[in-house]
Amino acid sequence: MKFARTLIPALAAFAIAGQAFAAEKLRVGYLRVMDDAQAIAAYEGGYYEKHGLDVELVEFTSGTDLIKAIVGGQLDTGVLGFTNAASWSSRGADLKVVGGAQHGFHAIVVREDANIESVADLKGKTLASQREGSTADTVLRGVVLKDAGLEPGDVNVLGVSPQVAVQSLVGNRVEAAFLFEPQARIAQLVAPVKQIYEIGEVWPFPCMVVITSGDVLKDRKEAVWKSLDAQNEAIELLQNKPDEAAKLIASYFIAEPTLKTLDGKEVPREEVISDAIKSQTFSPILTPQELDRMQEIADIMQAQGSLKTRDGSRFDVSQIIDLEWQEERKL
Repeated sequence: MKFARTLIPALAAFAIAGQAFAAEKLRVGYLRVMDDAQAIAAYEGGYYEKHGLDVELVEFTSGTDLIKAIVGGQLDTGVLGFTNAASWSSRGADLKVVGGAQHGFHAIVVREDANIESVADLKGKTLASQREGSTADTVLRGVVLKDAGLEPGDVNVLGVSPQVAVQSLVGNRVEAAFLFEPQARIAQLVAPVKQIYEIGEVWPFPCMVVITSGDVLKDRKEAVWKSLDAQNEAIELLQNKPDEAAKLIASYFIAEPTLKTLDGKEVPREEVISDAIKSQTFSPILTPQELDRMQEIADIMQAQGSLKTRDGSRFDVSQIIDLEWQEERKL
């Protein structure tokens, strides 16, 4: 009994110490696209754990559904297009953009038998893109087609998932698609298509950002910052060691070990994803130039009618930006 009496306090102390060092739970939302690779790589590479977080990585099929989960309290943070935060914020939601993720790579790929050599040639054609109101859709209609002299009704734009867009190209149901990676690269391997345009080359913009709610940032700032630290390390891996990063995330995008190409070759999925990673520019920070570009996109959204303020005034992007983490880390 004497042994038991001395052991019980020791076990209790151990349990208390264990609770003190228990990883903090955090729910992180993502989309299954290369733009969100930092969230996936941080999870698969153990970076969240390294920073003391027990992360539940939750997949969504659209940025709209992801932002709804943040607003509703089902998620703590997410990597998605900032247009979602702007749209919901204009309706009263308390949302904050706290970090960068990926600069906008969106390519137009066209079927080789469609006689399309430029964006202007899309007139009268059908193009698969993202859902109306998404960042991709906003930029497609407000920048890409407009700069080519095309009116809204000149191109039949279908709002579908990237996977369906690729299938539509393969099945000859559309002549073109506006795709991000890795779907742009996959399409060129499995369908008779070619790339004619990439917006990052002519109009670079911060496509994906890290978003949280004002309440989560206020109540759990340390946990949010730890997740940003973890994703920053994942970005360094993606930028500096794409082959290593591809081994961590390839299965998220290609289910089978190899991808069968149009000419019958079997390409390892890690090779496809590594090439897709190399085409990207990931960054954990938002520069003044990128903040200006975000304001431009918000202005486009207002002109399109997808973003409306209560008093009809110009939406000020700065009201949803909180860059304290990058300033504190001196990035």
